[in-house]
Amino acid sequence: MNLVGQIVDRILGLPPARVREAAIEVERNLAIPMPDGAVLLADRYRPSGRAAMPAVLVRTPYGRRGLGGAVFGAAYARQGLQVVVQSVRGTFGSGGEFRPLHQEKEDGLATAAWLRAQPWCDGRLATAGLSYFGYTQWALGPYLDPPLEAVCLGVTTSEFNSHHYPGGSFALHGALSWSALTSLQEAAPLGGILLGRRQARRTAQAMAHLPLREADTVAIGRPSAFWQDVVGHSEPGDGFWAAADHSAAVAGLTSPATMVTGWHDLFLPWQLRDFRTLSDAGRTARITIGPWAHADLPALKAQILDQASWLRAHLLGDAVPERAPVRVHLQHARSWREFTQWPPPQSTPTPLYLRQDGALDWRSPPSAGSDRFTYDPADPTPTVGGPLIDGKNKQQDNRAIEARPDVLVYSTSPLQRDLDVLGEVRARVHVRTDPGHADVFVRLCDVDERGVSRNVCDGILRLRPGSPPPGEDGAVAADIEMWPTGYRFLRGHRIRVLVAGGAFPRFPRNHGTGEPVADAVTMRPCLHEVLHDPAHPSHVLVPVLADGDR
Repeated sequence: MNLVGQIVDRILGLPPARVREAAIEVERNLAIPMPDGAVLLADRYRPSGRAAMPAVLVRTPYGRRGLGGAVFGAAYARQGLQVVVQSVRGTFGSGGEFRPLHQEKEDGLATAAWLRAQPWCDGRLATAGLSYFGYTQWALGPYLDPPLEAVCLGVTTSEFNSHHYPGGSFALHGALSWSALTSLQEAAPLGGILLGRRQARRTAQAMAHLPLREADTVAIGRPSAFWQDVVGHSEPGDGFWAAADHSAAVAGLTSPATMVTGWHDLFLPWQLRDFRTLSDAGRTARITIGPWAHADLPALKAQILDQASWLRAHLLGDAVPERAPVRVHLQHARSWREFTQWPPPQSTPTPLYLRQDGALDWRSPPSAGSDRFTYDPADPTPTVGGPLIDGKNKQQDNRAIEARPDVLVYSTSPLQRDLDVLGEVRARVHVRTDPGHADVFVRLCDVDERGVSRNVCDGILRLRPGSPPPGEDGAVAADIEMWPTGYRFLRGHRIRVLVAGGAFPRFPRNHGTGEPVADAVTMRPCLHEVLHDPAHPSHVLVPVLADGDR
């Protein structure tokens, strides 16, 4: 094996190669026809001198060469696998127009049929990949007959709609960053992985531009079809993305599935939903959740190792490593835990109640009280950290944000012992807003002995007049799905909940007018009144892990 291959395998943490580099055949630019006449290009990697073998299909919008070929092509071939890395429609030489998410089912099915007809393929297929090319597996796997031998789903989900519009808001930071990446990647080094600080600044500045419909031109100098799709179809009831939603087909996937994600990943809540759907349907599935964000190198290494072992087991006859279906990292406990299901039955959802004077505790609902703040879209409440696609993500210091007058902060007393939380996190905040167009953003934080407040997980809900329906007193119960987590709050630390009217630029400012996200320019401040009394017990449900399972 040459030196480059050795270095790549060592970086990825792969086991010793089964095939020497010199014994790997590479066939470039395979032309795979689609039913509409478009031709998609692919590269094939395989151990030389073999008869017909199973094939691993990797469908990516990020290019077949460079890291894509080195990681998913050559590295897997050194493990004894035959791999076909295909550029999806409209990218890196493949014909047609790239309209993300909309063409992957038809193109995937046509590619699978073509592969099975090739003399070097024995008819058995598996799929691998992460992020967007994890999604391409969901667009293919549930619909293919005969089924895939295995699927390998890294940091992905069966539908991106929920990610684009979490809580009825809009994933501004993620959508515009990805639009810039995919629009510029073919002219950028390493297939767009390194776009540079100057472009990052341009994209960040474009997030503040109004109207948002023009943000793509500000960021990259021209319109982006994906950006126009995602910002132009962000209002409730828009059925534009229905054909790209494969969540209803998840239970029909009979292929053995392995998943890897991170506590700070963009798609975590929805990947866990997919896993639970498979589990409830009795399918063979496993998931690993580490202390990672979407593009972390440790996350990539974990996914490559996980997928290589899964593919070898289901295509080459290796033993499947024995482990529980759910394997998670408990952050700040420096330990991994295994469970039979998600969410773990050992966790108990326990309410933490918001109280007067910034208090937060486990006791029964408070006797009385409310707090107010004004959210001004001309000076939108910022956010730091969390599940961002790039930049300073994961845990960051929140103190500067918590000191703002448009943020409410509630904290417990110092913990008398370590507290482990593992599972789904939800909030119910009773709130009155004026006007009725408003956002409610809730974040759970860990405050250490020095007072540094670091985010653990969060969520947002966009309120519209009549949705959710108000009570007789005008208050609405805002039910907010927050990111799941596995976390140890250490003894002496405090748990903190912050409530705000936004989290910019992760989500766009709420203009307070009800104008569509794409075209809103008028701004109207919004008064928020958060209630916490017996009739309005605002709280966060925290999944407390039983003492015996710590």
